[in-house]
Amino acid sequence: MRRLVVLLAGLLSAWPASAQKAPQDLSTQKPPEARTLPTPTAAPRDEAPADAATPARDRAYGALQRGMYLTALQLALPLAKLGDPVAQTLLGEIYGRGLGVPRSDAEAARWYGAAAASGNPDGQFRYALMLLDGSAGRTDPAAARDLMKAAADAGIPLAAYNFGQMLIEESPVAGFTEALPYFQKSAQAGVSDAQYAMAQIYAYGRGVSQPDIPKARAYLLASARGGNVTGQVEFGIWLINGKGGRKDVAAGAGWLRRAAARGNPIAMNRLAHLYKDGIGVAASKVEAGKWSVLAKRADNDDASLDDFFRKLDDDTKKAALEAANKFRPS
Repeated sequence: MRRLVVLLAGLLSAWPASAQKAPQDLSTQKPPEARTLPTPTAAPRDEAPADAATPARDRAYGALQRGMYLTALQLALPLAKLGDPVAQTLLGEIYGRGLGVPRSDAEAARWYGAAAASGNPDGQFRYALMLLDGSAGRTDPAAARDLMKAAADAGIPLAAYNFGQMLIEESPVAGFTEALPYFQKSAQAGVSDAQYAMAQIYAYGRGVSQPDIPKARAYLLASARGGNVTGQVEFGIWLINGKGGRKDVAAGAGWLRRAAARGNPIAMNRLAHLYKDGIGVAASKVEAGKWSVLAKRADNDDASLDDFFRKLDDDTKKAALEAANKFRPS
């Protein structure tokens, strides 16, 4: 997937400089899998007699959501061939994810492209992503930009977020001002990456008249609750340092623990320090050693943690290593 320029992320300087590594840029966000139900363990079946009074398009989407992918395909295909953009988008979904049929980027691009040409916002968004990452059989950033803007202006939240990223890529200075309304709409719709972007905008005063730390903290909280792992890391640190509001060390440690459990190297590093010093958690040399090992394995080097681990007794080192070896990201 082609990566777009993302907002500045910097963490708080109150942490050791050796432990500060910038979080990874957010990549262009694809449509969440939650748009349809997860693929069932059993093979899809053609069943459930259709209600003749229900439009075929609605029956097709109902079948898709129930995991009856072949039925959805059979209902949507005739409509798609007649130019129905909603049915075309449905077929793009089926072929793009390989739902009941072999996955085919070519077929997905064919149907998403047809839907986009008809002005369907979902089709425009999906096809724009395929034109960006080359899965459409070609890359066309200019066409992708136009389609992404159209989808964003039509109210697709993820398109608004991605178009905001495009604007910043095009103009790292003025782009923030242009991107702000798109990020804001996306954030209001619950897109956690957009909520994180808004937090950065208000934290650093980019695209707004001046920084607004309490507002940035509110957006960070929303992004953390929405599952944005970088937002969880930063919000945890803000809570520990009392930035932008009430200080809550235990709650901050909880957010860092959640992000570390998902495999975030920065969270692992910070959590090691918390267990080492007993900040927000009960001090534990084994836990501190475990997270310092995991952070180092994830290329987050920290001389102070290396020194801490070297000074542990052999039994503690062994227990920490065993715990680290058992770790699996959630």
